Amino acid sequence: MSLFFIQKFEIMKKIILISTLTLSSLMSCQSQSAQSKNTNTVPTDKSITPGTSHSKNPYYSRKDTTPLQIEDAEWEKILPSEVFEVARQKATERPFTGKYWNYKGKGIYYCAACGNALFKSDAKFASSCGWPSFFQTIRSNSVAYQTDNALGMERTEVLCGRCGGHLGHIFNDGPAPTGMRYCMNSIVLEFEPETKKK
Repeated sequence: MSLFFIQKFEIMKKIILISTLTLSSLMSCQSQSAQSKNTNTVPTDKSITPGTSHSKNPYYSRKDTTPLQIEDAEWEKILPSEVFEVARQKATERPFTGKYWNYKGKGIYYCAACGNALFKSDAKFASSCGWPSFFQTIRSNSVAYQTDNALGMERTEVLCGRCGGHLGHIFNDGPAPTGMRYCMNSIVLEFEPETKKK
């Protein structure tokens, strides 16, 4: 009988260890495996602008900043499934898989769901966490904040200030001048390169 309990105990220890490691990797955002990646690789022009057209999305605008109140059922009809999953269902893409985590192009990052301007590339920094990281937004109302108690911890979720879509989380371990790190999901970002002045 005691052998049975010892085996159960060992299984429980393994489950707890695996759970702790999984949560730790989601939270830390400081993985060193980024060093093994080629940080000089930039997306091709095709991957900078998503292949989907915004013609099906009547709410998409890079000029209108009016807050939107759209039901998730409507968003599900007009957004690509992977954008919907992160923006509306608060999923998180795996680290080091998004097209912008180590991208160094100059320009502006927009919300992939509604076109709201979010970040300038000048505010992007290499945090080696596997997700694109910024130290400040393009304007104060570009994003909104909400307490996130998922996964048994308290974090601050970052939402698009226009459509309310989930973008990622903010942490207070970023560089100067703000000390903040906006840890974003690439899939909910679109990038527009800055045009060269003649």
